[in-house]
Amino acid sequence: MSLKAITRFGPHLKEVRLHLCLTTESSAGVREFISKHYHRVKQTNPNLPILIREAKDIEPMLWIRFEYGRERNVSVTGLSGDQLLQTIQDLAIDRQS
Repeated sequence: MSLKAITRFGPHLKEVRLHLCLTTESSAGVREFISKHYHRVKQTNPNLPILIREAKDIEPMLWIRFEYGRERNVSVTGLSGDQLLQTIQDLAIDRQS
């Protein structure tokens, strides 16, 4: 995915949380996202909190919190960094409609 394609999320998106393990293969895509896309996403959305939570041997998960305390979560096991970025964008766009 092109870095120019990173979406500016609307004010309805309040927080993005990533849960990952630093050693397991299932979290490799989350680690790739952090190294490849985190900085650009943060530049594009400077007021959006992106929380990274590490724990040993956990299933990698994406949590997105919207306005009024609504949350969605999805497993991101086995996704690449690009696929994880697309998942975040898709969830944010789905909520807008």
